[in-house]
Amino acid sequence: MSILAEVNSKDAIASSPVATQTPTASEVKKTFTSEEIQQLLPHRYPFLLVDKIIDYIPGKLAVGVKNVTINEPQFQGHFPGKPLMPGVLIVEAMAQVGGIVLTQLPEYDAGGLFVFAGIDKARFRRQVVPGDQLIMTVELLCIKQRRFGKMQARAEVDGQLAAKGELMFSLVG
Repeated sequence: MSILAEVNSKDAIASSPVATQTPTASEVKKTFTSEEIQQLLPHRYPFLLVDKIIDYIPGKLAVGVKNVTINEPQFQGHFPGKPLMPGVLIVEAMAQVGGIVLTQLPEYDAGGLFVFAGIDKARFRRQVVPGDQLIMTVELLCIKQRRFGKMQARAEVDGQLAAKGELMFSLVG
């Protein structure tokens, strides 16, 4: 569990008078390491597609990094001699960054799992190849009925748009 999730958990609030105070801007966690991401998301190799979170605004957005390397299993067949990161994996990487935002919402600390439920307005503008660093910005647009989330996602390489779309999530379990 991340530091922010611990501060927002009911157990932490009940047991610690310090945790009842609203964190100041300087106390809010702004980055997440790979280890912290693995505490928040259920994904593991070879399907964990976020290496780190470099910026995070609670309840609003996260910016994640994916370092694309030739060692990844999809490049054996996509495509031999011309490796390209599949668009579905770019979308999944953006969805995982969105998952970081959703898992950190205080009202959802009791459990459950947000799953990727759909994408609208998906567009791919640039190829992503080994050696690229994919920077993904995912912003929360709305949550409906406390079960469905909608987010705007962008993935860029070297400041150029690689992919974008509106992602939908559903809370299960």
